[in-house]
Order: sequence, then structure tokens, then C-alpha cells
Amino acid sequence: MVFSVACMSFHRSCASCICLVDVSICYIKLFDSTSKSTAEEDDEMSKLPPSQRKKMRQKQKKAEARAKKEAEVRNEESSASGVSKLGKRHVKPVDQDPNGEKLLQVEDPLLEATKYLKLLQKHSPDSLETHLLSFNVNMRKKKILLALQAVKQLLRLDAESADSHRCLVRFFHTVGTMTAPVTDTEKLVWSVLEAERPLISQLHEKSLTEANMIFFEKHEDSLMHRAAVAEMLSVLEPNKKLEAVKLIEDSTNDPAPTNGALGPVNEWKLKDCIAVHKLLVEVLNDPDAALRWKLRCAQYFPCSTYFEGKCSSAASNSVYGQIAKSPENGGSNHSDGGEIADFVESNGKLETFKDLTIRT
Repeated sequence: MVFSVACMSFHRSCASCICLVDVSICYIKLFDSTSKSTAEEDDEMSKLPPSQRKKMRQKQKKAEARAKKEAEVRNEESSASGVSKLGKRHVKPVDQDPNGEKLLQVEDPLLEATKYLKLLQKHSPDSLETHLLSFNVNMRKKKILLALQAVKQLLRLDAESADSHRCLVRFFHTVGTMTAPVTDTEKLVWSVLEAERPLISQLHEKSLTEANMIFFEKHEDSLMHRAAVAEMLSVLEPNKKLEAVKLIEDSTNDPAPTNGALGPVNEWKLKDCIAVHKLLVEVLNDPDAALRWKLRCAQYFPCSTYFEGKCSSAASNSVYGQIAKSPENGGSNHSDGGEIADFVESNGKLETFKDLTIRT
């Protein structure tokens, strides 16, 4: 109480700006004191000018909010430790959406994707994935100039990337199929595209088909580059899907440089081979080629469940495993399934085995 009275006296004798600081300090002391009653505090505040009483009440509210927040944080930290004050372990809430299905059920997926895109553009502007997402989102939204900007960013970061090439060709192919501009806005966009295309070295004085084959010649030893060229060939010339499939099947999985004690390792990666298989199924729509590819990759990745390799958990239940184990078709003498795989690869269709007897 003595301290507060002294503060009040100091307030009356000093300039108003200094008074406010000291009175604020005085009030904080009063607020923290447990011995002073509310009536006494109200009495002292009544002696202050109205403007300062208002400011002090605001400070009181802020202090109360801060104290409440600190209490909540302490409570959360206590809960996170997993043990209550009574020594009982807290039960973790059940995840109501473990597979993220509800998260995917949004009214406007493109709007949600745009939100994430803006975060990526802000925090990962030099990532290919950021501009790949930008390209796909803006193409779906028909934001042509933003899609072009994404293509230019991809080329800036890595012009030799299979994904960059795929976006470049797909963009200008889509633009080429658009109807002639009618409105002033459409004409403006068109003029920008016409001005930008010659500035892209990959397309300068070349058709998209020529640019695609030049890219293939530069990267014919790469599986994913071949796949990108094959996909774009099917887009540019739909009647050449068989040629596109052949580009993929002619790929060779050469050993990479010796890896110390592990010895030579093939260059192809499992995730890339899975992507190529999905390309054959979903884009090129060639189930026979997809089956041949699956059998081929099962040899490269014997532990792969996706390709049902002979060492994978899926092998015993797969049609290939069933055939390989059948005594009438070689039994254990052909446990590696090599001859059967060759037979399937040469004939293409599972229907080839319809007359074979399979015993379990």
C-alpha cells in the first residue's frame, strides 16, 4: 500500500508520459498482490484520470489473458507427458480419419491445392515439385499465363528434367488445340504466348514432335526420359502408341558403377519402374505391355510386393507363383520362374495359361 501511494504521489508531480509508465508499473504490482482486496484496487483506480483508468484496465485484461494462456500451455505440456497428477496415463484420442478420407472430401479441391501451392511458392521457390504442382493446378484452372510461368520456372531449374520436358510439350500442345481468341483478354494472352514461344530454346524453329525426338536422342539411356518421350509421343500422335510402348520396352537396365563390397547394382529404381507400369496401364492403355513390364521388373526387384517378385509376400498368391509351383509346369525345378516369365513375356497375355493345370 505504501508503494502504491508513493506511485500516486509521483504521478501527480511528474509529466504525464512518465506518469503513465510508473503508474503502469504500480498497477502491475497491485495486480500481482494477493493481499490487496478488489475494493482497495478499485478505490485507487478511481483516483486516476479517466484516460489512464482505461489504459490500466486494458493492461489488466492483457495480463489476465496472458496468465490464462500460460496456464493452458502448462496444461498441454502436462498432458503431453502422458501422465496425470494422479499418476494415471492419459488415453490418446482415437484418430477418426486414419486414412485421410475425410480430408480428401473437400468441396473445392483446386482451392485447397492452391492454398498449399502458395505456401510452397513462398518457402520452396527453387523446388521442381513446387512448379510441377503450379503447372498442374493452373492448367486445370485454365490459368494459361500462370501455367506458362510454371513451365519457365521448371526450365530455369532443370531444363533436362523429364518432368520439365513433359510439362513443356503438354503446355504448348494444349495451347495449340485452343480455339482462336475472341475477347480482348484472350487476344492479349495469345500475343504473350506467341512472343514467348520463340524465346524457349527447346522449341525455337522446331515442331513439338521434333523437340520431343531431340530430347529422346539426348537422353535415350534414361528410363524416365524414355517414358516421358513415349508419353508425349502418344499425346502428339495418338496413332503411334505402339511406337511409344516400344520406346519403353527397348530400355536397358545397365549395371551402375561398382558399389564397393555390394558389387554392381542396376540403374533402375523401384519407384520409377512402378511409375512406368502405371503409365503403360493408365495412359498408354496397353495391358499386354504392362504385364510384360511387370514380369520383367519382378526379376529386377524380387522382393517387390507391387511386382510380386519371387521373394515378396505376394509371390505365393500371385498367378506367377501358382504356375511356378505347379509340378506339371516344372515345380521346384523352376523355382525362379525364369522360363515361365520368358514364356509369358513372349506371348503377352495371361489367357495363354488357360489350359494349364494349376495345383495348390
